[in-house]
Amino acid sequence: MQKPLTFLFSDDGKVPNNPALPVLVYEAALGLRDATDPAAEIETLFKANGWGRDMWRNGVYPFVHYHSMIHEALGIARGHARIQLGGHQGQVLDLKPGDVAILPAGTGHQRLSATDDFLVVGGYPPEGTYNLCRGDNPAERDKALQTIPRVALPSSDPVLGKEGGLPVLWTR
Repeated sequence: MQKPLTFLFSDDGKVPNNPALPVLVYEAALGLRDATDPAAEIETLFKANGWGRDMWRNGVYPFVHYHSMIHEALGIARGHARIQLGGHQGQVLDLKPGDVAILPAGTGHQRLSATDDFLVVGGYPPEGTYNLCRGDNPAERDKALQTIPRVALPSSDPVLGKEGGLPVLWTR
């Protein structure tokens, strides 16, 4: 398995991002070409590595948003999409089946475009509380700036487990 791509985003004035923890992107983390149910393959991987809480199958919102109280893993099951990470001025990535992005709390993200068959599996570590922030409310932002640094570090990586990736790259 290759090392993940890493991206560290600074606060853009609306989206706080995460000043300490990088986004991790594993390209082709899973070989899904012949999978009958590629989403189930991703769910199995996430569950095996402790990221099976509150999993969902859907897409990515077409507006900038972030989660200030929980980290999120996104596994691409089908289709292709252009996703912008890091808020309005962030990095645009073309994600494809088998790719996995791990977003630390506070990371802005949105779908810019996608194929009609685009399907994502989302998963979360055991710690944290799901919320949805859009970066357009000053009070929400002030609270997020206090909350983001306190979100617990997961003990495992949704792709590699306890042996690499996130446990090595996410430190405070």
